[in-house]
Amino acid sequence: MSLREDITAAVKTSMLARNAERTSTLRMIQAKLKDTDIAARPKGITAIPDDEILAMLRSMIKSRRDSVVLYRQGGREELAAKEEAEIAVISEFLPQTLEGEALAAAIKEAIEATGAASPKDMGKVVGALKAKHGAALDMGVASAAVKAALAG
Repeated sequence: MSLREDITAAVKTSMLARNAERTSTLRMIQAKLKDTDIAARPKGITAIPDDEILAMLRSMIKSRRDSVVLYRQGGREELAAKEEAEIAVISEFLPQTLEGEALAAAIKEAIEATGAASPKDMGKVVGALKAKHGAALDMGVASAAVKAALAG
């Protein structure tokens, strides 16, 4: 089942369960997906592929994380909690990301495969990681870890 179908099925299930908050977040995902599809039409694409849907979902999570920080600084805990609940729903559609030991092992393997020796080779290592692990990477975390590994 494609990611798009998973989202549609989740909306239906949520509506049947009468879970208003979850349904609202899922419909927001569908609306963003439709906007992204429309933006891709001039390129001749009628429906964006799953990898672009994943990128869209990650950007939605990033903007919500930024909002959580701002709401907490402003003393608006109830709005921060709402954003965190939306993050949890959106995250359900993302694949497990490499973290901790698994990420360190993947970086070590990419460094060895590319023969990287200094921070100047960071682009090669990140490219190798993307090619092998793609959707399982949080590029912000991975880039920082690669930089640290090559510096040390």
